[in-house]
Amino acid sequence: MASNSRGRGPASSRLRNRGSAKVAWLAFVVAAVAVLVLAVLYASVLEHRREGQLVTAPRKPVGEYESDNAKWGENFPREYASYKLMSDDETATKYGGAHPRDYLEETPDLVILFAGYGFAKEFRQARGHTYTIEDVTQTKRVGDKTGAATCWTCKSPDVPRLMAEMGPEAFYASKFGELEKEITHPIGCLDCHEANTMKLHISRPALREAFERQGRDIDDVSHQEMRTLVCAQCHVEYYFKGKGKYLTFPWDKGMAVENMEDYYQEYDFADWTHAISKARMIKMQHPDYEIYMTGVHAFQNVACADCHMPYRTEGGAKFTDHHLQSPLLNIANSCAVCHRWSEQEVHTRVQGIQDKVREGRDRAEDAVSKAHFDIAACMQIGADDAALKHVRQLVTQSQIRWDYVAANNGMGFHSPQECMRILMASVDLAQQARIECAKILAKNGFTGEVQYPDYSDKDTAQALIKRFIAGDPPDLLGATRTAAAR
Repeated sequence: MASNSRGRGPASSRLRNRGSAKVAWLAFVVAAVAVLVLAVLYASVLEHRREGQLVTAPRKPVGEYESDNAKWGENFPREYASYKLMSDDETATKYGGAHPRDYLEETPDLVILFAGYGFAKEFRQARGHTYTIEDVTQTKRVGDKTGAATCWTCKSPDVPRLMAEMGPEAFYASKFGELEKEITHPIGCLDCHEANTMKLHISRPALREAFERQGRDIDDVSHQEMRTLVCAQCHVEYYFKGKGKYLTFPWDKGMAVENMEDYYQEYDFADWTHAISKARMIKMQHPDYEIYMTGVHAFQNVACADCHMPYRTEGGAKFTDHHLQSPLLNIANSCAVCHRWSEQEVHTRVQGIQDKVREGRDRAEDAVSKAHFDIAACMQIGADDAALKHVRQLVTQSQIRWDYVAANNGMGFHSPQECMRILMASVDLAQQARIECAKILAKNGFTGEVQYPDYSDKDTAQALIKRFIAGDPPDLLGATRTAAAR
């Protein structure tokens, strides 16, 4: 009893009180640290959100139309150093990268699809932004007879100065060679930034004009949207309108491929007449923005810059990486910010999506190419333009859909479901054209199979096209031609 009484005495109570006090202080410290961590995280989020609203005045003044990227680099050495990394034109992914892969060598069907147009002569993957001047002046698609200076529009920060001096209409109406000496700097800082504030801005009129026709104010968009729209100045479908070759985005009816098709039909516009089928064709450029807008990343308000120009830190300083490239070449800083998978898992997932789109593209290319030859076979049997009007419309509709996907960067990854929907429609329309051709051939007494010529490699395909252009095409009806068809 005495022992138990001593255990409940004043000394024991003091020990218990001291223990309770330690627990309380420990809880207080843990709570304080947690609050501090949350405060830091919240401040970081606020800083990131405010970041787009801040402007940075260069320490060394930069002229309003300064096109020399190196002079901008004196104020922003980290950004400029990363920009210069685009001089490496050996980087590659399965479907992209910066090396100038020969698309015609890789896919000879393209020679057939673009027969009679410049893209059948040469079609290479574009290198990084630092090569824009070299690439546009050295391609076989440009020569002494190249007309519009409009081709310069997206190639150089010298363009805004010339447009300010000449006016957009005079700029577009000029000859390509007339401005060659004035345009010497590749895509760079002025294309996306105001010189005095570094604020993102729209430096080309076509995008601003497209927004105005849609009743939208491009100056009222958020900074996050601007991180996409500065890219959308060039990474879009466009055409040269009228005799003045005025650069125009065909968005008045919407940005879906069907909307653009309706727009072009209303203006009775065509880029060229196909050398094999004589169908009036439209060349899609690179509707990256339009496809992106239908994808999940746009839905989640992820900007082009989030993936292709992710943030980096160096020496404790945070800055935007200006080495624009495929995110697959920089997964840790781009994809992994949101997707907590291993780099291999990300790579496998992305490439798996691209492989499926490529398979759909291959099927469309084969169907559309053969449709052109089927129409040529109908011409050889004597079908006139009136009989072929509808089937030519079908092949035009088919190819514009195929090209809407094929001309995109990313092999469909920006919106795989939309790309597959469009490719399915392309195949369907091409097969409708081929069925119509079979009916025309049968009506004219031919019930055999069209003899498709060899176009299995680039050189063979280009030689074949020269025969059609020269008026000496191969006999597509061959020995199976019936007496009635002779």
